[in-house]
Amino acid sequence: MAYTYDRILKDANIDEAETRVREALADTGFGVLTEIDVKATMKKKLDADISPYRILGACNPGMAHKAIEIEPRIGAMLPCNVILREVDGGTEVSAVDPVASMQAVQNEDLHAVAGEVRDLLKNALDAA
Repeated sequence: MAYTYDRILKDANIDEAETRVREALADTGFGVLTEIDVKATMKKKLDADISPYRILGACNPGMAHKAIEIEPRIGAMLPCNVILREVDGGTEVSAVDPVASMQAVQNEDLHAVAGEVRDLLKNALDAA
């Protein structure tokens, strides 16, 4: 089972892609709670140079509330990460597949919520 949903935003640099992804996430009810500039962190901590790479921690409050009501410790697996990384010809955008990540939790009600979140994330990435 794949653990991410991926697409390439052709001819978009990482800044353009991030703007588009943030807008699409907002349009589907997500906010970005955390941001990590992996390239800058690797340079600062390891003096390593990598291609532009960012992680956005996205959260849909309504879906998070449902999940926490069903499984109170599920917050350990939140928020939903979306990565952006520059590749030849554009920027690849990948979102975690909540269904895949929730397989460790044996709770069918939670799996249903994860399916809803997966659909919302997929719709956001498709619209970016």
